[in-house]
Amino acid sequence: MANEIFLLNISGQDKPGLTSNLTSVLAEYDAKILDIGQANIHDTLSLGILFEVETGVNSAAVLKDLLFKSYELGIKAKFTPITLENYEKWVGLQGKDRYIITILGEKLAAQQISEVTKIISEKNLNIDSIKRLTGRLSLVKEQEYPRACIQLSIRGKIDNKPELTEKFMQISRELDVDIAFQEDNIYRRNRRLVCFDMDSTLIQAEVIDKLAELAGVGDEVKAITESAMHGEIDFSESFKRRMKLLKGLSEETLHEVAVNLPITKGARRLIDTLKSYGFKTAILSGGFTYFGLYLQKELGMDYMYANELEIKDGILTGGYIGEIVDGNKKAEFLKEIAKKEGIDISQTIAVGDGANDLPMLNLAGLGIAFHAKPTVKENAQSSISSIGLDGVLYLLGYHDRHIDLIE
Repeated sequence: MANEIFLLNISGQDKPGLTSNLTSVLAEYDAKILDIGQANIHDTLSLGILFEVETGVNSAAVLKDLLFKSYELGIKAKFTPITLENYEKWVGLQGKDRYIITILGEKLAAQQISEVTKIISEKNLNIDSIKRLTGRLSLVKEQEYPRACIQLSIRGKIDNKPELTEKFMQISRELDVDIAFQEDNIYRRNRRLVCFDMDSTLIQAEVIDKLAELAGVGDEVKAITESAMHGEIDFSESFKRRMKLLKGLSEETLHEVAVNLPITKGARRLIDTLKSYGFKTAILSGGFTYFGLYLQKELGMDYMYANELEIKDGILTGGYIGEIVDGNKKAEFLKEIAKKEGIDISQTIAVGDGANDLPMLNLAGLGIAFHAKPTVKENAQSSISSIGLDGVLYLLGYHDRHIDLIE
């Protein structure tokens, strides 16, 4: 005997035992569950069950009993017959590519979500699910660190990914919101190594600029730093020029700067969570090992690579020891650490703000421009500019409840 397919939609106030009661009715008629999904917003339940049941007496009886049970539970039930043709068409969509779009900001407005979903619609992509990753915001208490994030799971064929990314970047610029676009593949769900730039990423300062101020050459060094970060001059050349200007600075000054490094908002939350979930972490910096080692110990990170200052008799000579850690060297270190840890490069993440971070941002499975210069944001895979460094966790799909377990 042929079977019939129905979609049961349930809505109403959530309460314990709803799913159990409804599936018990279906079990009595030997119904086969083809799909099931549930969402809960402000204690209001939305439950969908796609089921198959034998045609005839059984199909009529199960609908009647489900209606009665729904009335008994104080919820609304709606049935939609599904043709075999439509069901098979839906099954055929399983092979379509899947993507994750993360929308992140201090607060999210309807306009921001509307503009993102409009583009999704224009590209004939289907939204399979929408999840909120951040805790609920109070409308009474002022939040010390407000943040809001939702994650969209979408499906379909994308012919021009750069064009789609550019459209999202335009919305990001115009509406002050971060939008990250990633393929939803096995690597995204299994990242294992996160590498960070130090200055203006893990810490809210450019150390070399701070040292220059103390040496009385602040304006000269800051101008060179800015030019290098924007990609206007070669990093290695800028590094040598700045080092010469620091000649004569005392090691006591370095120590004073190190113990007062301003760690970026959200950095401790991020690193603590990553460590608890088994990630390896690294500092890959064009700055100095003197400060990198201090920060590595302070945050409990696994690896640290940076430039080594030459110090003689407690005084900076204006020189350095070893190779200069520029953009290409950072990418090499990322690859080297991944190989040592047995991690595929697609399972890596790189986070940075300057032009010299682009090689590692583009090499990593996920490159994130953090509060970065415009040139860097335009050339990176994803960016975070609206909140702190823990925004990285939302791009990985973590919910606040996963993070709060660690804190």
